Amino acid sequence: MQSATPTQLKVNVWRGADEGEFQRFDVPRMESQTVLDVVIHIQRRLDATLSYRFACRVGMCGSCAMTVNGRARWTCRTHVTKVLHHADDVLEIAPLNHLPVVKDLAVDMTDFFDKWRDAKGYFAGRRTRAEPVARVDPATAARKAADAGIECIGCGVCYASCDVVAWNPDYLGPAALNRAWTLVNDVRDTQQQARIAAVSNDAGCQSCHTLGSCTERCPKSIAPTASIAGLKRLNGKAPQGAPE
Repeated sequence: MQSATPTQLKVNVWRGADEGEFQRFDVPRMESQTVLDVVIHIQRRLDATLSYRFACRVGMCGSCAMTVNGRARWTCRTHVTKVLHHADDVLEIAPLNHLPVVKDLAVDMTDFFDKWRDAKGYFAGRRTRAEPVARVDPATAARKAADAGIECIGCGVCYASCDVVAWNPDYLGPAALNRAWTLVNDVRDTQQQARIAAVSNDAGCQSCHTLGSCTERCPKSIAPTASIAGLKRLNGKAPQGAPE
C-alpha cells in the first residue's frame, strides 16, 4: 500500500535583484517546519541557484531575516503554521525592504551598518589594555537604560519595518539609534557630545514618527522606540563626560 502524498506548500519566492519576479515552488509540508526550512529545501532539492543567507538556525545570528507574507521576520524562528492558517494559503518569501537586493533573498547590508557608524554606534574609551577594566555599577539608571537595548544583533528587521526609512532613505533607522542610546548611557565612553550631535540632525532621532513598528517586530523584544525617545529627551544637551 502506497503512503499518502504529503501535503504541499505553495511557495512564492522572489528571484532576481531589485528588478525580478516571484517564482512558484511546491514544497512538502512537514511538522514543526520553519520558513527557513522551506527555503533550504528549495535550494537543496529544487533549485540550487537560489541565493539567501543563514548561519546559526537558532535565533542568534539574525542573518536569515527576510520578508515573509509582507512582514520582516527571522525565518529560522518563524514556523509555517504561524503565517499560514489554511491548507490553500500561499507562503510568500522576499528580501528585506529598504535595502538593495544582491540576488533573490540576499540583500546588501552596507547602508544599514554604515548608519551605525554615522550614529557613532561604536565604543570609544580612555583606558589602555595596561589599565584595570573599568567597573560599571549594574544598579545605576544609566546601566539599566543601556541594558534595555544592548542585545541587538543587527538583523535588520526593525530597519526593514520602519516607514520613516521608506520615506527618508537618509534616516539613520531604529537599530543605529538604539545602539547610540546604549552608548550614550555608557559612562566609560568618551565621544558623547559628538554622538548626540550625530543623531540630532535631520536624519536622526527627531525624524522618528513614533509609529512603533520597530518595537512591535523586533525578534529580541527590544524597544528602539523607547531608545529613540530617550535621545529626543536629551534636547541637544551634552551628557556628563566619562570618569577618569
